[in-house]
Amino acid sequence: MEFKITLTTEEIVRGLKHYRRIAKQDILRAPETPNPEVFRRHAEARREVYAKLAEVAEAEGPEAVVRYALELYRSLPFVTGTPEDAYPEIKGQENALENFFLMIGLDPKTRREARKARKPLQ
Repeated sequence: MEFKITLTTEEIVRGLKHYRRIAKQDILRAPETPNPEVFRRHAEARREVYAKLAEVAEAEGPEAVVRYALELYRSLPFVTGTPEDAYPEIKGQENALENFFLMIGLDPKTRREARKARKPLQ
C-alpha cells in the first residue's frame, strides 16, 4: 500500500507526545466525569496507542509507523453503534488511531478502506 507522508519522524513523535499529554489530562480528570471508570479506561487506551506509535516511529520511521497504525486499526473489532459505555479500550484505541491518521494527513480513502476491513465484534 502506497501513501505519502509529509511529516518527519520528529514531527510525528512531537504530535504523539502532545496527544499523550491530552490523554494523561483525561486520566487525571476522569473522577470528575459521569462515568469515571469508562472515561479512564478510554484515556489509558489512547495513551498506550500513542506511546506505541511513537516507539515505532522512532525505531523505524514515518512509513513504518503508518503501516503499523493501519494494521492495528484493521485488527480492531468494529464496535460503532454499541452503547456509549461499552468497550472503552477498543473505542479508545480506535479514537487514538483516527487522531493519528488526521494528524499525519492520511488520505481519507485509505482510512475508509482500513475501516471497511474491520470485522464486527464476535
